[in-house]
Amino acid sequence: MKTEIASTPLDVRAFAQSAGSRSAQELLQKYERLSQEASAPAADLTVNWQAQGELREVPGGVAEIWLHLQADTCLPLTCQRCLTPVQVDLAVDRSFRFVADEETAAAQDDEAEEDVLALDPEFDLALLVEDELLMEIPLVPRHEVCPVEVTLEVVDPAFEAALAEKPNPFAALAKLRTEGSD
Repeated sequence: MKTEIASTPLDVRAFAQSAGSRSAQELLQKYERLSQEASAPAADLTVNWQAQGELREVPGGVAEIWLHLQADTCLPLTCQRCLTPVQVDLAVDRSFRFVADEETAAAQDDEAEEDVLALDPEFDLALLVEDELLMEIPLVPRHEVCPVEVTLEVVDPAFEAALAEKPNPFAALAKLRTEGSD
């Protein structure tokens, strides 16, 4: 039987035992760190997420506590190629296994294919959603095809012209040297 658990802090153990599910469509502004990454105000953008808890039986052992998270949003960023706005779709589809404490999580996380987290009776699901979406932001956001022509030259003609007009400091020193020998 699946039930809906509505408390803000999530008791992951009870959530998994009841095969609980949660979902929400929330304004991006609720996620402060994610909102700060946006290159433009994002008043009407939303973050959609869904979480499902489950207990997975282990042969000869205690059932494991799992949480499956799906989340997505569209974040306005700056294209690093043309420096114009680009809408970047972020999506997360990941499962997490929960263990008794941080020490156990750290020890098992390196060897496990899945993400391992410590059980916390005050677990913040919104924080997990935000963390996972932040990790999905590309290091170099860019358009597939930029909407404007991108100048791929290293040399700027205006810069070169200004540089040519500027007197050479060594020429000025040479002039002083020749004037001083007269």
